[in-house]
Amino acid sequence: MIELSIAGNIAEVVLNAPQKMNALDEQALADLGAAYDDAAAAAAAGTVRALLLRGAGRGFCAGRDISGVVPETDDAYHYLGDLVTPLLKKMAAFPAPTFAAAQGAALGVGLGLLIATDVVYVAEDAKIGSPFANLGATLDSGGHWLFTERLGAHRTLDLVYTAELMSGSEAVASGLFSRAMPAGELLDSTRAIVARVAEGATGAFRASKELVAHIRDQRLGLWAATEEENVAQGQLCSSADYAEGFKAFQEKRRPVFKGLP
Repeated sequence: MIELSIAGNIAEVVLNAPQKMNALDEQALADLGAAYDDAAAAAAAGTVRALLLRGAGRGFCAGRDISGVVPETDDAYHYLGDLVTPLLKKMAAFPAPTFAAAQGAALGVGLGLLIATDVVYVAEDAKIGSPFANLGATLDSGGHWLFTERLGAHRTLDLVYTAELMSGSEAVASGLFSRAMPAGELLDSTRAIVARVAEGATGAFRASKELVAHIRDQRLGLWAATEEENVAQGQLCSSADYAEGFKAFQEKRRPVFKGLP
């Protein structure tokens, strides 16, 4: 159900089990991790400079596939702690810009896949939230962090307690994701943006990706973050793309970047 294609410097990963809203069982998690490993190897070789993650059909990902789960013997910690979290960390560390296009439901682990992606575009009518009140379970895959960080404690617990879902438009207006688009335009528009980014100075983009992660995870203050920027910029000075960018500006032409750090 996990498909990987590479064309034109772009890796596209597709969750392709629309009959179950791309819900993920243990095998699907392993296959998704393998797809990211293959794409990362291609990025290290210079043939991939951006990645797009999407789901086939009406929904992005409805979360864990619980169709065969026996509650009395279920080991939820194993599924989440041993399988999902390592996958999300792998996705977040991908060595090039990553994008997701999410339509329909993006819940549970599906929400986690979006959290682990650099840039997320959603359909205006996408469904985002915590449906777990109806299962006797709780929000997982980083959802509590995202909602508390962006929405505050009160709105987070409102969503958790009521199981009400936000639209994609509301999620973007609340600061959860990057942009909301009409569902019929989402994939084409996202692919166009990814293609443009893949032609950019993706080595410099990777430096920014790492900086943003440090600011988020280490809670850096202004001047600590500024120093990390200074170091990153100094390191980029010796790159071919840095030289090309300045030369192109001085020659009043469009730069041709190689995407190397």
